[in-house]
Order: sequence, then structure tokens, then C-alpha cells
Amino acid sequence: MAAPDLAKTEGRRRKAAEQDKALFDRELEALPPALRWREWMNRIEAVIFASATPVDRATLARVVGQECNIDLIIDDIREELRGRPFDLVVVAGGWHHRTKSAYAPAIRASGAATQSMAGFNQQEATVLIAISYYQPVTRSELSAMFGKEVSRDTIAGLRQAKLITFGPRSPTPGAPYTYVTTPEFLSAFGFDTLRDLPDIEMLEDSGLLNRKRVADDADMMESRSTGDDEDD
Repeated sequence: MAAPDLAKTEGRRRKAAEQDKALFDRELEALPPALRWREWMNRIEAVIFASATPVDRATLARVVGQECNIDLIIDDIREELRGRPFDLVVVAGGWHHRTKSAYAPAIRASGAATQSMAGFNQQEATVLIAISYYQPVTRSELSAMFGKEVSRDTIAGLRQAKLITFGPRSPTPGAPYTYVTTPEFLSAFGFDTLRDLPDIEMLEDSGLLNRKRVADDADMMESRSTGDDEDD
């Protein structure tokens, strides 16, 4: 397509977008205040329900009037959901529909695949939990925690799911990559920030993690000249 044709196409797209914006009534000034508020509530809940990821404030502001208080709207929606099995929760800097924790036993009993860890085995799930608490952490450090090697395939699977990504290079010999969690991780597990993670002592009490082993093996890891190549 020639440059003039591209310019014309882009111009038509901008014009169509402007027309759609003009046709969409955000303010709803023709409605009585009570009906206006109800329509804003319905719009915000519809957007959050339809979204596959948490919806931030800026996105919600596009469908309501300038005088609309989004926090009060969310409060009213949550009040109406009080007796329902799901709620609007703050995760990863936005709002999302989530099933209430009281119904977790029923979901587990059903055997239905859940969004957060569907397709992951126990080892991958446990490694992900360890990364979330100890980040930034190298694969060698993870292996020390579990007392056995954490494979590159495990790390690759979590990266492919966009739950972890590369962190800064470790200052240990060989400068291996560290791994950190992503905003997708927060969204998948219903956390707003990493401060919402449960107490790490629970994992140690269950025997899933061993910080003492990490400390005992620290000197050995630092003595390696290159360590494992974690660029893969």
C-alpha cells in the first residue's frame, strides 16, 4: 500500500474513533442522578467482568462521567455482591472478579481447572512460590533451597507462562541471571502487591523451603568460578 493510501486509512480510523467517542455518552446528563449512578455501576462491572486481566482506574474512567467517583462505585458493587460467591478485588493495580476464598474447598472438590495454576505440576508451583518470596533468586539458589536441582525446563515453563522473568545479574561468580515474578503473577494469584503474600514461615513449617540449607551451601556456591549457565 502506497504512503498516501496509508495516510488516508489512518485518517479514516482516527475519524471513526472520534465519532465513536462522541456517540458514547459518558456523562448521562439526561438521566436522574439515581439512574445515572446505576448505569455507571453497570458499566464498570461489565468492563471488569469482561476483562481477562485486572482493569485499572484509567480504563474504567473512559466509560463514566468526570464527576463519577470510581471508588464509591466499586464500594456499591461490592456491597451488592456481599451474598454472592465472588467479589471485586484489587489485584496488580486494578480490579478483577474473583471467587471468594470460602468457596475454595468446593472448587477443589469439583476438580475443575482453575486459572492460576492450571497445567502446572506440584514442582513448578512450589518453585514459583519460592521465587515469589526470595526474588531476585538464581536457579542455583533455588536448587539449594530444595536440596535437588531445579531444572531449566521448570524455569522455562514458568517464563513461558509469563509468571516469572529475568531479574538483575547476580553478584556471585559467573554473574548468573536471577528470576523475579511479573505483574501476571500478581494477577493470577489475586495479589495487589508482593506484600500480600502469606507468611513465609508457613512454607518452612511445611518443609517446602529450607533457608538454612541455602545458608549452609552459600560458601560452596560462591566458590564456583562460573556456576551454572543460566542464560538459557
